[in-house]
Amino acid sequence: MRQSLVITWLALAMSACGAGGGSAGATTPAPAPSSDPWVAYPTMPAGTPPGASAQARTAAAALGGGINFGNMLEAPTEGAWGLKVEDEFIQLVGTGASPAYTRAVRLPVRWSNHASADAAATIDPGFMSRVESVVNQLLARGVTVVLNMHHYHQLDGDAVEAGETRVATDVVQLRFLAMWRQIAERFAAAGPGLVFELYNEPHNQLEADWNTLASRALRVVRASNPGRVVMIGPVQWNSAYALSRLQLPADVHLVLTVHHYEPFNFTHQGAEWISPVPATSVDCCDATQLAKIREGLDLAISEGRRLGYPVVVGEFGAYSKAAIGARVRYLQAIRSEMAARQLPWMYWELASGFGLYDPVAHAWRAELVNALYGTTP
Repeated sequence: MRQSLVITWLALAMSACGAGGGSAGATTPAPAPSSDPWVAYPTMPAGTPPGASAQARTAAAALGGGINFGNMLEAPTEGAWGLKVEDEFIQLVGTGASPAYTRAVRLPVRWSNHASADAAATIDPGFMSRVESVVNQLLARGVTVVLNMHHYHQLDGDAVEAGETRVATDVVQLRFLAMWRQIAERFAAAGPGLVFELYNEPHNQLEADWNTLASRALRVVRASNPGRVVMIGPVQWNSAYALSRLQLPADVHLVLTVHHYEPFNFTHQGAEWISPVPATSVDCCDATQLAKIREGLDLAISEGRRLGYPVVVGEFGAYSKAAIGARVRYLQAIRSEMAARQLPWMYWELASGFGLYDPVAHAWRAELVNALYGTTP
């Protein structure tokens, strides 16, 4: 039986090569195009992550003291959550800002709700131009910008929310990659002041898929942006406790990010989007709460060193339902702990429920700003 199989295999091989009486010019037909859409999105080449480049470390340091332009472009549509990226907000950061608190902005964007529902995920040209305009205005002011993909709920396996468009399950991850191809190509000519962040707070369904999907997305980005610094965070909503599960591609231009809202019962007290709504009147910061703050930051530092990449605390903050005095104490405490560990940070967020700026009074909230930046506006 084995001999007959070998003879059959040799006969097939000779036939495929044009042997055994075939014409001298015969060639092997080209294989048919693959019907598998994933063929277009390979993962990054395998290899041991080499550690961060000087460029990545410089970019991470430049993000220190940054702020999130939250509840603006990551709403289902800009303005749906009460805020738009106003010129007033852009003037608060970068060159010429008075006072000049920050030269770094994280720009969360819900691309998925502005793209076609098929696997091509063609991004609406008007929305793309709007985001590009905001990015360019910030870059022109000397701001380092983190541009991300935010709130693609179906990617995490979460239910869609009001104002979102549901898409077929089999195209959800393909759309993620197709959108990144368009974003990367559109911003390929931007200077090094622009950093890409692949996705905000992967969780739920992405617990199993994130390492592979992030590798595919990075490969997509590298096709048009070979030297762009890219930020990647772990699962469990970018928890430092999940950094040990993050498998980094073999790429030097990477920055790690974690989100740190501990103690959660303090930072999210009264948050209406959480069920059940956390109790209010929680104070800060006793020894147990300080230990929780330090634990996550220490883990971020140790994992960053192990992996060889800088870590940025991309989100932290305290919701407005906490007493102002307690928020001040929290900000002073966490700022001090991050400084002691030389961890760059970006506060969540500018002008909404966690905000440092009052968009109605058109003024900084002086106590919070002073607690965070050590300067009174």
